[in-house]
Amino acid sequence: MLEQLFKLQENKTTVRTEIVAGLTTFMTMAYILFLNPNILAGTGMDKNAVFFATAVAAGVVTIAMGLFVNFPIALAPGMGLNAYFAAVAAQGVGMPWQVALGAVFISGIIFFILTITQVRQILMVAIPNSLKRAITVGIGLFITVVGLKMSEITIIKAGPVIPPTLEALQKDGGVATLNFFEWNIFMGSFHNPSTMLAIIGLVITAILMARKVKGSLLIGIVISTLIGIPMGVTVIPENFTPFSMPNFSGLYVGHLDIMGALKMGLWTVVFTFTFVELFDTFGTLVGTANKAGLLDKNGQSPKIGKAMLVDALGVSFGSFMGTSTVTSYVESAAGVGEGGRTGLTAVTTGVMFLLALIIAPLAGLIPSAATSPALIIVGLLMVSAISEIDFNDFAEGFPAFMTLILMPLTYNIANGIAAGIIFYTILKVLSGRAKEVHWMMYLLFVIIVARFVFLGGE
Repeated sequence: MLEQLFKLQENKTTVRTEIVAGLTTFMTMAYILFLNPNILAGTGMDKNAVFFATAVAAGVVTIAMGLFVNFPIALAPGMGLNAYFAAVAAQGVGMPWQVALGAVFISGIIFFILTITQVRQILMVAIPNSLKRAITVGIGLFITVVGLKMSEITIIKAGPVIPPTLEALQKDGGVATLNFFEWNIFMGSFHNPSTMLAIIGLVITAILMARKVKGSLLIGIVISTLIGIPMGVTVIPENFTPFSMPNFSGLYVGHLDIMGALKMGLWTVVFTFTFVELFDTFGTLVGTANKAGLLDKNGQSPKIGKAMLVDALGVSFGSFMGTSTVTSYVESAAGVGEGGRTGLTAVTTGVMFLLALIIAPLAGLIPSAATSPALIIVGLLMVSAISEIDFNDFAEGFPAFMTLILMPLTYNIANGIAAGIIFYTILKVLSGRAKEVHWMMYLLFVIIVARFVFLGGE
C-alpha cells in the first residue's frame, strides 16, 4: 500500500529511509512547538492554546503535503512571520490578535487565488533574486531584534527620540543606549536572571550548532529551560504533570476576526503576510526539491503547483486553528539529507507533530529566555543569504540594502519590501536598464506608491 501511495521504488527509497528522514525533519523543527507559543504570548494569547494550534496546524498540513503532493516537505507556523504577527498585535499596543488572525486567513485566500490563476508563479519570476535574498536577510535581522528583546539582552521601549537620562538608565539597569526612530533601545543588565539565562543558552546552542549536532535548537531550548530552574526563571507549578491528554477547552479555533481585518484597513499587514510567505514558500519548495533530485533539467516539477495549493490552504487553516502563517520549512532539507524523497517523509513528520500534543504542559514551562537564543541563531541562518547579493552592481545592491536594513530599523517587514521594489524599479529605469525590469514590477511599483500616497505610512 505504501509503495503504491508514495511510489517508493520509483523514487529509489525505502520505508525505513523515509521514516528516519521524517523523524530527522521533526527533530530539526520541533523547536517551533516551544518558540511559537512564547512569541505569540506577547499578543495576549494563551501559550497552551497556541501550542495546540501550532501542533495541529503543522501536523495536518504536513500530512496533507505528503499525501496529496508526495513531497518530503514539512510545514509549520513560520519564523519571521510569527514575529511580525506578534509585533503588529502586541498586547495593549497593536491590533487585537483576533484581527491579526483574520489578516492571515485573508492572505491564505489570496495565496489560493494567486496560485490557481498562475499569478503566484509569475511573481516569483518577476521579483529579482537580489530582492529575494534581501527579504530573507531583512527578516533574519528582524527575527534577531525580536530574539534580543525576548531575552532582555536589549530592552526596547516605545517613546520619543531623545537620549535617556542617567537616572533612567540606572532605573532600567542599562549600561548603554541607542535610539532608532521611535524606539529606545537599552542594553540589559547582567544582574537580570532572564538575561543571564538567555546568554548561557545562546552560548550552549551556538556550540551545538558549531559541532553540527542535529536538533541543536531544540536541545538548546531544553537545556536552557533546565538551567533556568535553579535560577528561578523556569517556574514549575505545584502538582505539575509533564504529560497529559490534549485539552480542548480554551482553544482559539475559529476565533479569527476576518471582518475586523477588512474594516480596520489592514491591507498593509495582509500584504506583508502575503508577500513574505510568497518568497519563503517558493524558495523552500524549489531549494528542497532540487536537493532531493525531484526537479527536471530545467529546474521544474509538476508537483510545485500542487505544493503551493496545499501551502495556501494551510495558511488559512492555521489561522482558523489559532496561529500565525503556516509555511514550508527549510529544515525539511535535513530530512532530504537523510534520504527522504517522498511524501512518506512528510507524513512521518506530521504524525510526530500530532503526537506532541501530549507534552503541552512541558511547553508551558519554557520561559522566553530559553527560546530567544533560537531566534537569534535563526536570524543568523537567514542573514547568511547576504553573500548571494551582488553589491558591486549598485542598481542591484542599493535596493537590496534598503530592503534588508529598513525591516529591523522600522520594525516593519512591509516597509523593507516596499522600499526595495521602489528603488529597484527607479534605478533600473533611470540607468537605462529598463528591459531588466519585469512588467509585474511596474505594477507593484504603482500599487506601493498609491498605497503610501492615499493611505499614508505606518
